[in-house]
Order: sequence, then C-alpha cells, then structure tokens
Amino acid sequence: MHARDRVVEFRRIPAGRLRPHPLNWRSHPPAQRAALAGVLAEVGFAGALLVRPLAGGDFELIDGHLRAETLPLAELPALVLDLDAAEAAKLLALFDPLAALAVPRREALAELVSRVESECDAVNVLLANLLETPNKEGERAADGYGQGGERPAARPMEPAGDALVEAYQVLVECDDEAQQRSIYERLTSEGLRCRLLML
Repeated sequence: MHARDRVVEFRRIPAGRLRPHPLNWRSHPPAQRAALAGVLAEVGFAGALLVRPLAGGDFELIDGHLRAETLPLAELPALVLDLDAAEAAKLLALFDPLAALAVPRREALAELVSRVESECDAVNVLLANLLETPNKEGERAADGYGQGGERPAARPMEPAGDALVEAYQVLVECDDEAQQRSIYERLTSEGLRCRLLML
C-alpha cells in the first residue's frame, strides 16, 4: 500500500493563531481537562497538534483543541498538513475513533499502570479508570450481539453474598454530565451496579 506524506513541516505556533475547526465534534469534560493539565505539568508536551494553514497566516486545528485551550498563551508544537477542507474534515472525523479501536492487552496495561506515578489526582483517577474500562473484545455491537451474531462471553463469575452471579459490563456514552447522571440514577434505582467513568 502506498500512503502520501501530508506533513509539510513541524513548527511551533502561538496558540492565538490556532482556529478551532468549525466541525469539531469532541467536547472535553472537567476530568479530562484536569488530567491533561496534570500530564502537561508533570511531563510537558510529547506530541504535536495537527493543523492546516488558512488564508491570512492562521491555522485550523484538526487535533489538539484541548491543548490549545489549556495553554492559550504558549507556542505549541504542531505538524502542518497539506490538506484541503474535505480531507481535514475526514481526518477530524476519524483520527480519534481509529485510535479508540485499539484493544488493550489487560496484563500489559496493568503492568504499565503499576509503574506510573503521579501527584495529580485527576491523572491517578484516569489511570485507575483505564483498568476498569471494559475490554472492547467481545463487547456487544449495536444490535446487542457480536459481529457474527453470537452472544459475547460473560465476565468471570463474581461473588454476590453466598452465591455466584454472571456479570456483564455495558458502556453507555452520554452527551453531557447531566445525561450521565440521569442514566446513572435510573439504573441504580433498578438495583444495577453502575460506575461513572470520564473517558
């Protein structure tokens, strides 16, 4: 397979010259903002924003909106891409979802997390949640079953008092914290065990 190199240059761009993409679909809840601030404070920048040049000398963000918002007075490392508006929209739509398709190797992740130390509470919560997030392997598709129509395997039997019960995990994506709270309260009122995660 041949892939074009669309990176024109690497440069540091003042945040004031970065324009949010008008179709940016990602919102950033407080927990994510706090965790990012913690990582930036403890590690610093270790990756580049993705941008494309605009007329007049400014740049349109494709990836890195939250970093630009977090440090509005900084010069931020960025990869300048040779993309037209349609290509930028395609990358904006697919960049994060493609990364999210990766399936964690649970033992390797647990080992990695055990070696990470942070003084930031938000970072520590994020690390703990990494180990609680359901593995994408075997998760139900939108129709309630896996891709082949088979029922996914349950998690291992868990003790519940003197009995053992089968347990399933379901990940529900919400538009905002109010919707998350409403769903959480409804499910817990029906006796279901729920855990709130900020992804």
